[in-house]
Amino acid sequence: MNETLRIIAKRYSCRAFTDQAPTDSQLTTVAEAAAAAPSGVNRQPWRVIVVRDRGLMAELEAEAMAVLSAQEDRATYDRMMQRGGKLFYNAPAMMVLPLDGAAGGSKLDCGILCQTAVLAAESLGLNTLICGLAGLAFAGDKAEYFKERLGFPQGYEFGIAILLGHSAADGAPHQPDASKISYIG
Repeated sequence: MNETLRIIAKRYSCRAFTDQAPTDSQLTTVAEAAAAAPSGVNRQPWRVIVVRDRGLMAELEAEAMAVLSAQEDRATYDRMMQRGGKLFYNAPAMMVLPLDGAAGGSKLDCGILCQTAVLAAESLGLNTLICGLAGLAFAGDKAEYFKERLGFPQGYEFGIAILLGHSAADGAPHQPDASKISYIG
């Protein structure tokens, strides 16, 4: 198995991070790899925002949990509370990836950007969690406040977030379901 396939096979969603922060060099490398991702018509309709400010991360997490707790369907909130009431699992850093919808930014572009970033992080010995629930912080009363704090350009909306750090516990990748693969011809 080559190195790329090994990285893909071993990556898992980390839900327990240590306090050890990624180095500036690691964060720069992951951000630059993310920015090198392909996009439709090469529009590159995104920004890559690296967040190391744990206070800001705590504010984002608290707002997202507040929005989650106010939802009528409490299943996700209850699940997060069973996991310790943390959306960010004490991650020491995160990337927020906003998209410019006016420039044709799509969820597909965001997904490609995100996957490129997490595989780059894994190749550097970092663990990650793709965190869509971070978007709840941009769905509540503080949405504009957080966009401003994070420096979203005008017209950009939350795309996805990636938590980055070092795992506090061993994790295992999910087992691929071969029944979902078919071959024609």
